[in-house]
Amino acid sequence: MGKKLRLIFLISLLGIGSALVFFYFYRENHRSQDIILHGNVDIRQVDLGFRLTGRVQEMKFEEGDKIKKGDIIASLDKTPFIFEVNNLKGLADVAKANLTKLHAGNRPQEIQEAKALVREREVSYDNAQKVLNRQTELVKKNYASKQEYDDAFAKAKETQAQLKTAEEALKLAVEGFRSEDIAAGLAQLEAVNSQLATAQNNLNDTDLLAPNDGIILTRIREPGSIVNVGSPVYTLSLINPVWIRAYTSEINLGHLKPGMKALVYTDTFPKQPYQGQIGFISPVAEFTPKNVETKELRTDLVYRLRVIVEDKEGQLRQGMPVTVVIAKEPHE
Repeated sequence: MGKKLRLIFLISLLGIGSALVFFYFYRENHRSQDIILHGNVDIRQVDLGFRLTGRVQEMKFEEGDKIKKGDIIASLDKTPFIFEVNNLKGLADVAKANLTKLHAGNRPQEIQEAKALVREREVSYDNAQKVLNRQTELVKKNYASKQEYDDAFAKAKETQAQLKTAEEALKLAVEGFRSEDIAAGLAQLEAVNSQLATAQNNLNDTDLLAPNDGIILTRIREPGSIVNVGSPVYTLSLINPVWIRAYTSEINLGHLKPGMKALVYTDTFPKQPYQGQIGFISPVAEFTPKNVETKELRTDLVYRLRVIVEDKEGQLRQGMPVTVVIAKEPHE
């Protein structure tokens, strides 16, 4: 009886052990699995240059220096740009004064001057007309020559024309400037102001500002250099964002999606992973890059993905090989 109980106990124990082993392997095969990918750190770099042509006045940073967004990292000689701004400011003042004059019209003194000229021309015309009348009577009586009459007639016509000119000038002085003249003055002022804004913007652009936080990789120019538009003077490595360029096969593609958390391991600190998440998965398959996989796998089609990494200490470097571990979602 004892042997039978022991046998039953052993059989039960074996069954329980088998069930536990089966449950363990079932759980291991069906629970969330880690997807392991290999890639490289891909830090963005940017060549920084001026939007203007000029002489480099100052280079403020050396290679390896950390800079903040908005820092002035280099400057051009401002002298010619200051001259241009000052010149256009003067032209703008002249155009503004001219427009004010057009809006205000003629001064009362100018109108009075025009009226006085009309009165003067009226007197001259009246005298010339009287002389002409006398010469007309004298010619009729043969007391004056025909030449004297012709001179008096010409003088009367001349003073009449001068009177009409003075009257028209007085009319224009009273009415003020035409709307077309005012519009032309306004357009002139706007054109000068536009040129002034461009010159001021050029003056501001003589200071080269850092577009983002980063580290100076290369100092390309030195003070005194003449640079053209767009000529690089620094190469900047951007601190953020830092991302990993990795590739995955179609088998894993269904388990990955943007926003999933990831751990990034380096050979330098294998036990201190960097926190990250998937930021982008390419919708287009491509052949495996030669610098990533073995020769046998280079013809495989893979999908490129980008893992955005938090690197507050700035320890990751361009091209550094890393291992990316992504946990599958539990329900898969």
